[in-house]
Amino acid sequence: MATATTRPPDSFPALQVLFKQRIVVLDGAMGSMIQTYKLEEPDFRGERFKSHPHDLKGNNDLLCLTRPDVIEGIHSQYFAAGADMVETNTFSSTSIAQADYKLESIVTELNLAAVAVARRAAQKAEAATPGRRCFVAGAIGPLNRTLSMSPDVNRPDFRAVVWDQVVTAYAEQIRALLDGGVDTLLVETIFDTLNSKAALFAIESVFDERGYRVPVMISVTITDASGRTLSGQTIGAFYNSIRHAKPFSVGINCALGGRAMRPYVEELAKIAECYVTCYPNAGLPNAFGGYDETPADMAAVLGEFAASGFVNLVGGCCGSTPPHIAAIAQAVKGKAPHQVPPHSPAMQLSGLEVLTVA
Repeated sequence: MATATTRPPDSFPALQVLFKQRIVVLDGAMGSMIQTYKLEEPDFRGERFKSHPHDLKGNNDLLCLTRPDVIEGIHSQYFAAGADMVETNTFSSTSIAQADYKLESIVTELNLAAVAVARRAAQKAEAATPGRRCFVAGAIGPLNRTLSMSPDVNRPDFRAVVWDQVVTAYAEQIRALLDGGVDTLLVETIFDTLNSKAALFAIESVFDERGYRVPVMISVTITDASGRTLSGQTIGAFYNSIRHAKPFSVGINCALGGRAMRPYVEELAKIAECYVTCYPNAGLPNAFGGYDETPADMAAVLGEFAASGFVNLVGGCCGSTPPHIAAIAQAVKGKAPHQVPPHSPAMQLSGLEVLTVA
């Protein structure tokens, strides 16, 4: 079983220096890579969960315990492709998400194991290239329950979860990620701003408990061509909603391919008072659920974002693979990182859209 640490990592200054020096490269998709291994129910169960009363296939986070060799191998491939940072395989490692598999009781263990697997890959990559620094981001997913919307069209007032439940679930995950020793926390694929604010509240609460902080990265997903999140906000309104958290970085990932993300990344680069990140899908899903953008396609788009001065970190989301990340890393090499704009003195408020009080 993975061990825990209560020592704060020494990565904050190193990350600050790296983000100022050059464009940082994140890894690509975990799920797409897991699919290439053609794993079946026994792989997810292992010996420990052989008699578990619920199907476990599809619970990718569980593989950190039952097939850590697969997960470490994927992390290693991304480091070999040129990634500076990989995300822990913890997108669904909360009690709320794991309840679908009746595995709420192992959430702390799942997160500790995921950090340990990613850290082993990082250490091996560093050993292979003396002087290289490889980072581990604790991935915090959006949950499969939402605070802003009812899952029942006939009961618009109903919520499957309440604020305190979401905060408690996130806090449990965050404590374990910090105990494991992540370099940064990444609240990602945000489709409901209220869920993300619960995660940020939990993060601040745990920081207060521990007496130390790590960098907090935030990444939202724009769900369609309307340019809004699923809970209805524009990118500017979303930023104003989470600006109080003083994130290390804010960005966009997932749902759209890079080309469709461009106007929103450009807008974020103009208003965000922190570093800007972008890791899109390899295009939109095709009729078979696959992704058609090639490494060259993604590299061209993100390379243009870099040349335009929009980004400090790039990578890939659904459908991206180590070859995609290798091409992206090459495309942004030598390009100057985004320069954070000066602080705006105007009062910035938001509902579904931005309200600026000059």
